[in-house]
Amino acid sequence: MLKQPVAIYINWAAYDELSDVVELTEELALRQLRELLRLRSFGVRFDYYLMDAFWYARDGGYRTWRRPHWPNGPDAWLDQCLSNGVLPGLWVAGNSCMAHDPVPAWRDSLNEDGTACCLFSGGFFAHFLESLHLWYERGVRLFKVDFMNFDAAPVAVAQTMLPSEVRAQNIAAFMAGLKRFRLEHPDVVFLAYNGFEEQTRCRGWSYVTQSNTSLPFRKVMDTRWLDVFDAIYCGDPRPADVPAMNFWRAKDVYSDHMVRAYALNGLPLARIDNSGFMIGTTGTCYYRGAAAWRGMLLLSLARGGWANTYYGNLDLLSEADARWFAKAQAMFMALQAYGRCEAFGGMPGEGEPYAFIAADADGALVTAVNPGQRTADVDLGRSPIPIAADAPMRLLFCDAGFKPALRGRQITLGAEQMALIGIGRYADAQYELGVQDDVIIPASIEPLPVAFVADGDKAITATIPAPSDAHVRAVFRQTDARGIAKRTTGGSPPSGTTLARLLTITAHQSGREVPVQVNYDKAIWSGLSWAVGEIAAEHLMSGQPLTLRFESREPEAVQLTGAVYLVRYA
Repeated sequence: MLKQPVAIYINWAAYDELSDVVELTEELALRQLRELLRLRSFGVRFDYYLMDAFWYARDGGYRTWRRPHWPNGPDAWLDQCLSNGVLPGLWVAGNSCMAHDPVPAWRDSLNEDGTACCLFSGGFFAHFLESLHLWYERGVRLFKVDFMNFDAAPVAVAQTMLPSEVRAQNIAAFMAGLKRFRLEHPDVVFLAYNGFEEQTRCRGWSYVTQSNTSLPFRKVMDTRWLDVFDAIYCGDPRPADVPAMNFWRAKDVYSDHMVRAYALNGLPLARIDNSGFMIGTTGTCYYRGAAAWRGMLLLSLARGGWANTYYGNLDLLSEADARWFAKAQAMFMALQAYGRCEAFGGMPGEGEPYAFIAADADGALVTAVNPGQRTADVDLGRSPIPIAADAPMRLLFCDAGFKPALRGRQITLGAEQMALIGIGRYADAQYELGVQDDVIIPASIEPLPVAFVADGDKAITATIPAPSDAHVRAVFRQTDARGIAKRTTGGSPPSGTTLARLLTITAHQSGREVPVQVNYDKAIWSGLSWAVGEIAAEHLMSGQPLTLRFESREPEAVQLTGAVYLVRYA
């Protein structure tokens, strides 16, 4: 198992063949390796470079590389990684036959529809482990295991065993095989991705923690996986079911919530791969580019996982960005190694303030978030790691706009705001990281009492007097009849329908349509259960009635609610 925190670059999001059409090629992979080495020259730490999905030939059983994308195979990439002190890693689809034509050794393990292989019957698993061994011999030291299917069995086996018996034997065989592999390959690192959650039902849902942040808590993770995996991931970054004007903050809240949910399942923070840092130019990260990346990086580090994963286009970061990255990374990874990282406060998916603390003997870093639509305090005194009453404190980083206020053992944050606080030896100017200028938090926000009424089958409307000196922020949510957030999706890029066409906010005043600014108008593969928009004060006629309308084109039955806030910016 990992003996210290590590930094892992993963090239997914620099390409994307699931929610986009950008393919993995040798040229793309080597370009990102050059960028990795460039950032490393400015101090950014990278221990591994993992080649994500679709590197393999369909008919190669994980032993040959796809052509024409890799005309010379992987040698140039492997050799350049190793010669520069970077350990290579590979993605594998577990026992799924995703994008595979099963090789002969797999065929007697296939389930009836040919989508996955049994792990305890037939030749698949021995061949799979031998493939990993061959890549280990070539220098690969990290494997990301994805898309497991523990219900797979050949027809003859499925006819003689209960589904629960099949699942139990597949899990037992997989665990035993990975344990043997680890004994024979002592410095291998395994990351567990999709397919390791237990499936259960909750209030009519087929319960998958990663799908929704409004679901009530359930035990879904078997902690025995910690015996064979160095880290277990908690979901691909996507917006939480907590409305946010800043779309990127909604993604931060999702990853924060999933880390908390997995910790409640018994996983130590150090063993959770939050996968929360993803910059890129493809659909998997909603064409984010490098927007709001500093706050995203700090939160990914603050969550305490020892598998620090960084996805996407490293070419988006400048030399100045790299030096900032290196400073933040060094601060947090030293504290991760010390081993005192905890979470406290409310659950992120409930919209309540929360924080992460990372401490050593001489001080601590606290990363605090207020995900709600109100100014709120985060009580640092609730930290499970005690903070000395006389310890100095200093604001090291925050979003622009609202100025967080430190008073005693509390910090006041604006709506949707995050901040980093240094305590003890970290309460020093040398640790300051500045302001995130591309996230602007209102200087004030106040709710406006309003009652929305039905306006058609799946629409609600309300009329308010327009303010004279404030922007109007409208917040809408949709749920099913049980109060669980209902996500709507129009499909993935590049042909997917963007969400502002499916969850639509409109405003009218004196017979004219008033422009509404939204930040969620993206093709969102994971779906969205809310809509937030703002109307700038300069577009309003003060005192005149303003009508707000929200309409959902979700095909299933939904319940809609709305709220209105007056916001002012500094």
